[in-house]
Amino acid sequence: MLTDDWQLTEDVDDFLARAGDFLRSRPALHNMPLTDIERLRARGAGSQPADATVFGVLESGGEVRAAFHRRPRGYLWITPLSPEQAEALAAHLVGLGHSPTGVFGDLDTASAFAEAWQRRTGAVPATTWRTHLYRLGTLTPPQPSPEGLGRVVDGKDRAQVIRWCREFCVDVGEQRSIDLIDAGDWDDSRFGDRHFTFWETADGTPVSMAASTSVVGGMVRVDPVYTPAHLRGRGYAGAVTVEASRAALAAGATDVVLFTDPDNPTSNALYQRIGYVRLADFIGYGFTDGAPSSGS
Repeated sequence: MLTDDWQLTEDVDDFLARAGDFLRSRPALHNMPLTDIERLRARGAGSQPADATVFGVLESGGEVRAAFHRRPRGYLWITPLSPEQAEALAAHLVGLGHSPTGVFGDLDTASAFAEAWQRRTGAVPATTWRTHLYRLGTLTPPQPSPEGLGRVVDGKDRAQVIRWCREFCVDVGEQRSIDLIDAGDWDDSRFGDRHFTFWETADGTPVSMAASTSVVGGMVRVDPVYTPAHLRGRGYAGAVTVEASRAALAAGATDVVLFTDPDNPTSNALYQRIGYVRLADFIGYGFTDGAPSSGS
């Protein structure tokens, strides 16, 4: 695999012209690139740090084989690669002087790239994120359904949504989003462009929340799902996830996906009961500073 098979650009429209059909060909597996890049395109690349506007396309035989983009804070998100392709990408980026702070991708790809990056730079990868990816099969509402109804969130619910998103971030240790919310930068947080659904009891009290992305490439990602700790165990999370999933299907989504914490058997079992099927495992690594090795 020649390193010059990778074509890099800082122009999001150029990248989408090259790789858009490829990303949309597997919308569930490519859900993060699709939503990240659509948000960047909608807001304009100039509104993001320069490091966030690096995109790569691997072309071979006239076809796109893989792609990557550099997210804010310097992490690469890479679509599936063989170990040889991951090695070639690491070599190409080192040769161009790029210094990603980490990598996200499916388990095999991200691990192969992290190992290649360590060999070439000395940077030691540390796991920062592990997750299962699920795709909706046949939606199966919980039986019995908990008391209450789902409701699409409107403007008067903004304070409640922000408070619950912050509580969710505290639970999962998502400090960057906490900082943005506390600074009043809601629109710049990852929740700013989401669509929210509440599950409410009969008296209209919200007890659980689910958010979802807009439809991109036929895909919607449900994220996050949150129930305050004192209200858990009553079926609200499953009910609100079903409502958000129904809304996604009604909006035209052909692929509805969500990520789960591998260390939370309760949520994994819940999503399987309502019709989600495990599709793949993903991982993220952060890199320490390193200098290129003499063999690179």
